This record gives sequence, C-alpha cells and structure tokens, in this order.
Amino acid sequence: MRIYPTSVPLTDELTKRGYTEVVEKRKNPSWAPTPSMRERNPEWPARIEGGDPDNPLGTRALYLSWQYYRIHGTQDTRKIGRRSSNGCIGLFNEQIEEVYERAPVGTQVKLI
Repeated sequence: MRIYPTSVPLTDELTKRGYTEVVEKRKNPSWAPTPSMRERNPEWPARIEGGDPDNPLGTRALYLSWQYYRIHGTQDTRKIGRRSSNGCIGLFNEQIEEVYERAPVGTQVKLI
C-alpha cells in the first residue's frame, strides 16, 4: 500500500464517497469543465487540450465509473493538500504517473 498527498473537493457537496472503479485511463488527457462548473464559472474555456500547461488534469487521468470524477495529476502543485477541486482527486504528476502504471482498468477504488 502507498499513501499519497492529494487535493480534495472544495465542499462536502462535491465529495463522493464509497466504491467505484477505474473504467478508462488516458495519458495527457484533454479537459472540459462539467456543466455545473461552466454554470459557476462561465468565463472558463470549453476545453483545454492535453499537454497544455493550463490543463488541470495534468499528465495522466484515471476515469472512474462515477460520471465526471477522476483521479488525475495537476500542473498546479499548490492544490495538493488543500480543498481545491470540483470533485476530483488530484495528485502530483509524478505520483499519478506511478498510480497510472499500477492500476489497470477495472481496479476498485474506495473513497473515504
């Protein structure tokens, strides 16, 4: 078992808890805000391509069975250890790259 520092959702309403699983994995994923994120932040772009330094998903993403929820890297390391996400779990890019290699599609995830 390994323990990693993460970012966590801004509010309890954005926090999902329970069991889910990895359903897809992407290297250098593109990012698009969810409809509720666009509603709260209409000035945000509709999409940011993978590899862009402004992409909030970092270098890797594990897509979970819960719609819009990811475990992903981050370009903004100030977010780690803080309530800073809109629901996702963020890791340092080096750490998500390690988790990405170790967690095949189908891996069960428990968020507590």
